[in-house]
Amino acid sequence: MLSKTLFLLTSFAGAATAAPPCRPRSSEVSSAVPTSTVAGSAPTPTLPSTGATDLAGPPAGLVLKKIAVGHGIQNYTCANSSASTTATGALAVLYDITTLYPGTAATGLSEFAWAGLPSTVLWSQDLPLNLNNSTAAAPGTPDSPNDLPETAYGATSDPFPSPADLVLGEIAPAAFLGHHFFDTAGTPNFDLASTSGLYFIGAKTGSVSAPPTADAGVLGTGAVAWLQLTDNGSGRSQGLSYVYRVLTAGGNPHTCADAGAGAGSVPYAAMYWFYGSSS
Repeated sequence: MLSKTLFLLTSFAGAATAAPPCRPRSSEVSSAVPTSTVAGSAPTPTLPSTGATDLAGPPAGLVLKKIAVGHGIQNYTCANSSASTTATGALAVLYDITTLYPGTAATGLSEFAWAGLPSTVLWSQDLPLNLNNSTAAAPGTPDSPNDLPETAYGATSDPFPSPADLVLGEIAPAAFLGHHFFDTAGTPNFDLASTSGLYFIGAKTGSVSAPPTADAGVLGTGAVAWLQLTDNGSGRSQGLSYVYRVLTAGGNPHTCADAGAGAGSVPYAAMYWFYGSSS
């Protein structure tokens, strides 16, 4: 895994010859990831495929607003050591990677680097959160991960530091886009308002397992599922009606037998695709 991660870190500036970890959906291959960009043309981004069961696509008439890479933690709790793990939310900082989509003139990544971007972020960046234990921020390396107990990765009550762009290798920094969090009702929120005027609050309406080849993450516990989220009708969403979480890396918890009773958090990264009305 280490050599793969190092390769991704050095492959942003040029095309990679290896096949991407996840491929475009078979019905959309012709327009998903062009191998070249003709002057005046632009690629049509399409959701990646797991290679098996896929999430339903967005309804007709919606347009892609943004693609982001999110980096943060998934939160869990165990009632006792024999209970099943319960997900309690997530915290992540979102960075705008829309212009890095393969085939985008001057800025597009290779297909391989694009598909591996969440894994690259997970292993090359400290967690961009205010943590109770600052020693948990660094990921370590795939061969020597910083795999602390899940209790070590918890965030403070003020989890988000001042906004900063994501710097990766030789490409232009990915601009800070917003925050992902769960409110007191346990509802997922995506706050992109300060940078794009967009906001989403919704509910999970689809879930499929991540591919078996997905990055298992810092704790080696596996990649969280790919999700479809739909606006919950509360009237709080602005310009967005669907969000997809795809190309996940890490984030799954230990069993309660291993983690023990109490709350814990697991580092993860993922891509988020945001859709809304064209108007």
